[in-house]
Amino acid sequence: MPPAVALRVNAETQIAMKRPTELYDAYIFDLDGTVYLGDSLLPTAGETISRLRALGRRTVFLSNNPTQPRERYAARLSDLGLTTPAADVVNSSLALISFLRRRLPGATLFVVGEPSLERELTDAGFTLSDRAADIDAVIASFDRTLVYRKLQIAFDAIRAGARFFATNGDRYCPVPGGGEPDAAAVIAAIEACTNTRVEAIVGKPSRFMAEAVLELVDTPAARCLMTGDRLETDVLMALNAGMAGALTLTGATSPEQLAEATIAPTYVLRRLDDLLPEAS
Repeated sequence: MPPAVALRVNAETQIAMKRPTELYDAYIFDLDGTVYLGDSLLPTAGETISRLRALGRRTVFLSNNPTQPRERYAARLSDLGLTTPAADVVNSSLALISFLRRRLPGATLFVVGEPSLERELTDAGFTLSDRAADIDAVIASFDRTLVYRKLQIAFDAIRAGARFFATNGDRYCPVPGGGEPDAAAVIAAIEACTNTRVEAIVGKPSRFMAEAVLELVDTPAARCLMTGDRLETDVLMALNAGMAGALTLTGATSPEQLAEATIAPTYVLRRLDDLLPEAS
């Protein structure tokens, strides 16, 4: 048997051995690559989440993607058949707002990000500016509108003393047929030209994101199960916060990558219905 085939067989064998044997009180789901991909639910996602809800388990959703407000994510889930209130969604822009309110209330910001994030920040009471001398902090984010002018303003502001934060550190966002460069590329560009490291990344796997979701579910971390498709964000955040962490192989992480990883998830799932104990 060729080595690559053997590796995949070994990974599939491990999946069967890493399925939960009990129900948790709260289930936290990543979205892109875990619950849906593009405009479609991933196989068994809808049935699994509906079953957990029928069993009286709390289900909430967590995304590092700051390009849409929580209301849009909730509407998307509802359109796909999973009726969800906006209050049951936490994204990295919400974590950023909470972070900034504690550390830089009323700050003037420059956002290397998309209009949705800018609107959320202004709605939360922050001021936006592109004048370097007025900027208290530069915010790096997933930005499909990135142009050189934005990089220049970030460069000038940080050299003038502005602080430097980011919504998330994902390398890419999974989309049907591949992926899109994510906030890590924006962070790297600003770090490279300013020779300044980002002070804090508030999205997964940071404690800021974990605190936001644990406050929402109001459940001890040990009784929560976080499921996502990335080891370095979803699973790592869960384990660091004291939650169980399930990796689903429906998105960014392949069996081969899992076999070489140093992060060990509590569970490994071929698809979301593997979350359900067999008796459920």
